Amino acid sequence: MSPGFRKFIQSWLINTLAVLVAVVVVRGHIRYATPVDLFVASLLLGVLNAFIRPIMLLLALPLLIFTLGLFTLVINAVLLYMVNWIMGDRFEVDSFGWALLGSLIISVISLPLNIMTGAGNARLTVRRHQPPPDSKPGGGNGPVIDV
Repeated sequence: MSPGFRKFIQSWLINTLAVLVAVVVVRGHIRYATPVDLFVASLLLGVLNAFIRPIMLLLALPLLIFTLGLFTLVINAVLLYMVNWIMGDRFEVDSFGWALLGSLIISVISLPLNIMTGAGNARLTVRRHQPPPDSKPGGGNGPVIDV
């Protein structure tokens, strides 16, 4: 299996799991007809995220800057609501408010899973620096703040 295909399958499964958690948490407000519809909805959400989301981010750039990036949740909710519109009765979201809550849940679930598996673009790096060998504890070799 090629690395690109493996990464695609991994990302799709993480997205499906995140959508499933959102469906369970907001039970009754986001629904799917069959398990296959859940897989199709998450695949469609991934395709919309790959092609439509960058255009929406570019168009909403002033709002994204003004809200310090929080408007991204609204864009994610619009994409989830678009999946509802495309799939009809097979995947339903009651209202835009529930789509907003569902997109928040999907983001909260998929971000740590993507970081842990390395499937997404998010990276978490922890670096610990050792003090230089000639430094003494409390000896004045630390950072300096000039006022």
